[in-house]
Amino acid sequence: MSQQFFSSSHSSFDSSLLVRDAHGRYLPASIDQILEAARQVIDQKMQRGMAFTSPAKVKEYLAAKLGGFEHEVFAVLFLDSQHRLIEYAEMFRGTIDRASVHPREVLKETLRCNAAAVIFSHNHPSGDPKPSGADKVLTKRLKDALALVDVRTLDHIIVAGDTTTSFAERDLL
Repeated sequence: MSQQFFSSSHSSFDSSLLVRDAHGRYLPASIDQILEAARQVIDQKMQRGMAFTSPAKVKEYLAAKLGGFEHEVFAVLFLDSQHRLIEYAEMFRGTIDRASVHPREVLKETLRCNAAAVIFSHNHPSGDPKPSGADKVLTKRLKDALALVDVRTLDHIIVAGDTTTSFAERDLL
């Protein structure tokens, strides 16, 4: 169903964005509708073949994709040898504080995409972007598995709302 969003001059956040329903009436947009609209916009900005030219661009993209979820989502950016986007995939969905990630499935999808490099990402609904011990262990397992087939792991970015943490920037890769 196609929805159209319009700004309003009202001061409260709840009524600052309106959605036109199937009957042509304008109703206040829900938080979920706003987040979905933001995800659609970021998808239009970063389509297949677009290059991730800076860590800031990657973080902005992933914060828009994962920032609003109330449960953990583990996603992978599959990239070609020039770090251009082949595909973004939300591979695993979890609970409020964990998601089970299966390295075999990540490897299969990486090979299916014929990716030369990957960037892992997941969100922390708690709002704390600090990598856990489990996050570090998982990243090493994934990186080691992909290295066996000559796929480079460029980063693992944790998204907590609008805050991000990069494993590469913290020398955790």
